[in-house]
Amino acid sequence: MLLKNSKIIVIKIGSSLLVDKNKRVRKKWLTSFAKDVGKLRSKNKKVIIVSSGAIALGCKKMNYNKKNLKLDKSQAIASIGQIELMYLFSEIFSKCKINISQILITLEDTEERKRSINAKRTFENLFKLDYLPIVNENDTIATSEIKYGDNDRLASRVAQITNADMLILLSDVDGLYTKNPKIFKDAKLIKKINNLDKDILNINTKGLTDLGSGGMDTKIEAAKICNLSGCNMIIANGLYLNPIKQIEEKSHCTWFVSKISKLQARKKWIISSVSPKGELLIDDGAKKAIKSGKSLLAAGIKKVIGKFDKGDHIKILDNKNKEFARALSSFSSDEINKIMGCHSNEIQKILGYVSKSEVVHKDDMVEL
Repeated sequence: MLLKNSKIIVIKIGSSLLVDKNKRVRKKWLTSFAKDVGKLRSKNKKVIIVSSGAIALGCKKMNYNKKNLKLDKSQAIASIGQIELMYLFSEIFSKCKINISQILITLEDTEERKRSINAKRTFENLFKLDYLPIVNENDTIATSEIKYGDNDRLASRVAQITNADMLILLSDVDGLYTKNPKIFKDAKLIKKINNLDKDILNINTKGLTDLGSGGMDTKIEAAKICNLSGCNMIIANGLYLNPIKQIEEKSHCTWFVSKISKLQARKKWIISSVSPKGELLIDDGAKKAIKSGKSLLAAGIKKVIGKFDKGDHIKILDNKNKEFARALSSFSSDEINKIMGCHSNEIQKILGYVSKSEVVHKDDMVEL
């Protein structure tokens, strides 16, 4: 089972799961969900939650109707609701002995490479500290031009930047149907999508919920992002108690199976770069190490060409100035100029701060 083999799991919760149609908070449901998350974590799985609900809870507190909110007012309501949301999570999850943290993300944080790397490192450090990251779009500052507008696509971007194996979208529907099940009685649940482009050609995915902003169309967009990232995805009905347990035991949901591995997806993206920002000239020893599947260390670098930032695409040149690999640099060109030719244990002393030991990690490099 794909879920059983997943090491990093992103779970997105829709607004309708946290707040019912009468604007009542569904504490019993959230308690059951927290227990599910606890069980996943007990199996050494790293879990990230992407939660909607800040505006819904803000509207509840202020007794506003979400449909009538303009952007500037919704930002203020989100600010009020964000505290309500995190207090709710803290109250429930602490009972299951789960420490939570909050990460607010905008579209730019996942689109800009340097910021996405910083976000990824934050997630990694929270895992090391045994804290559960809870992510929400930063509705308080995001304008309509830089908003995702729904947490389905935000969740898929979080899955992408964290190299997650699985994204679970919990909403108020069982999964993807052949037709709209609320209108057509003969609609059938599609259990598995192996080829996203072919399998959804004749399906009408439009639809909205009262409290949420994402319909089935945004979930399909999320599936496309996951597919290209080597991440599998599930759409499941989260209205049941213990929704993750329901998926594991009954599998009454839609599975989107990625056709490529995470490493394949990453390397395909690296090699497709049109304009690398700089070049690293390395010695024969470093080239031999790379060819044997090892990372590039500072000791093997002879020259830095061009100016680039951490996370930028670069070329790797051998001793004869011939390009033989493309990569993502873990350091800026300025940093590499200071540490090239040095041993890894000297980097911290030279730069004055703790950093990675590899200039380019083996997973961030593709031989040509």
